[in-house]
Amino acid sequence: MKLVVFSHKPCWRDPDVNSGFATDGGFPFQMNYLSQLFDSIQIVVPVSAAGTGGAPLTGRNLQVLPLTMPDGQGLRRKLALVPWLVKNAPALLGALRNADAVHVPIPGDIGTIGMLLALFTRKALFVRHCGNWFVQRTLAEQFWRWSMEAFSGGRNIMMATGGSTEPPCASGAGVTWIFSSSLTETQLESLARMPRREPGQSLRLITVARQEPGKGTDIMLRALQMLDGAVLDVVGGGSALAALRQSAESLGVANRVILHGKQPHSRVLELLQGADVFCHITASEGFPKAVLEALASGLPVVTTPVSVLPILVRGAGVILSSPTAEAAAEAIRSCTDPQVYRALSERARLNARQYSLEKWRDEIGRQLRTAWGPLTKAEDVSV
Repeated sequence: MKLVVFSHKPCWRDPDVNSGFATDGGFPFQMNYLSQLFDSIQIVVPVSAAGTGGAPLTGRNLQVLPLTMPDGQGLRRKLALVPWLVKNAPALLGALRNADAVHVPIPGDIGTIGMLLALFTRKALFVRHCGNWFVQRTLAEQFWRWSMEAFSGGRNIMMATGGSTEPPCASGAGVTWIFSSSLTETQLESLARMPRREPGQSLRLITVARQEPGKGTDIMLRALQMLDGAVLDVVGGGSALAALRQSAESLGVANRVILHGKQPHSRVLELLQGADVFCHITASEGFPKAVLEALASGLPVVTTPVSVLPILVRGAGVILSSPTAEAAAEAIRSCTDPQVYRALSERARLNARQYSLEKWRDEIGRQLRTAWGPLTKAEDVSV
């Protein structure tokens, strides 16, 4: 079976990679493991002129079909999609024609186009919603959730990234939960074997996320005022970085805040290993891979009761009932007692082991085989 993936994830050319392309985030790791389920996989993505700090986009019989990069952001990008679609239509339709099945990660405009094309041509379809399933603030977000609920069933497999004790849809629509991960079982074991840095006189805090309003880093800057001597590593790019730098100056904590910006995955893991407590005072979330990586590194996590976070962090940190600087500071202090810290750290590593890329791949494979039958020629012959 040939799977075609339509995604808005920006990639760039890398002559040192077998596929010729690289990208960042968890996407390259997940595509590698998804490719192991199929005879071949084609990734249809926009390609930028250059990029840095990413990982190779490789996998079993994996090929990348480059699209031009849509222009602008927001409304400008939406308006530019019409000429973009005309220009890239031959590539999109050619990939669809040769596909046995289609996978689209959404939110995202290119994924949405791929989903609509697959529905129109009645291709086997696998949609993975990677945003906050519980919150739909825009018409686009409402459309994505409605379409997944409306078209689920049969050969249309719909998964929402996140988790809860309740199913994603109270209506009984066939949408199921799927977690997210960027760590293999070997990496989880390796991180678990590394000795944890015990909190010392200089408490080291860390937050890893795209730095946008609502991620809670501004709350952490105010909490830092109440934690004498503590240092905060802020990892991730985003539109809020300039405001955070200014806020750190005005709060008088700039000398204890390090704004690292966007970092390669390997560097993020290094920074996590050098920290004491992970802080994620977010207002909205899907399934944050950075929290999983922090748990795998043995870090107690201070976070909010948003989406899957209470399940992910259970017993390995503090879930704030109120997302305030005072509550965050008190929660961080409660984690630093040596005996408490060791217990939280052990539980953190235990929780993380449930979410490997191998388990992610196997759960997706189980659901796809139930709906589609064998995914490879070898499986078909053995059946």
